Amino acid sequence: MSKNSDFLSTLKSIANNVQLGNKSATDVADSVNAWIKESSEALKVKIEDEVERSVSKMGFVKRGEFEALKQEVAALKKGGAKTSATKKSSKKSTAKKTAVKKSADKKVEKKSAKKSSAKKVAK
Repeated sequence: MSKNSDFLSTLKSIANNVQLGNKSATDVADSVNAWIKESSEALKVKIEDEVERSVSKMGFVKRGEFEALKQEVAALKKGGAKTSATKKSSKKSTAKKTAVKKSADKKVEKKSAKKSSAKKVAK
């Protein structure tokens, strides 16, 4: 209520100054416009603070934070793609090693089979 009283008393004093001729209507209009701009800026700051406090209580994320997180995830996915490619190439090399090992095992089995059949024939 004190702000309303201050505002009303200010308006009354301005009106008295205009009536007495101490200030012109243009000066009063300029003063009122300046006061309105200052008040609106102060009100914007208060509203922004209250909205930010309410939003943080609700657990919402700011747009800037969301965009930063989105970029980080994209970077991690790109890094994950490189890791996947490495895993795929290691799977291929493992498959090749396994195939080579199996063919080598088959050759060893064939040789041992030949030796055992030769021993049977010799007996």
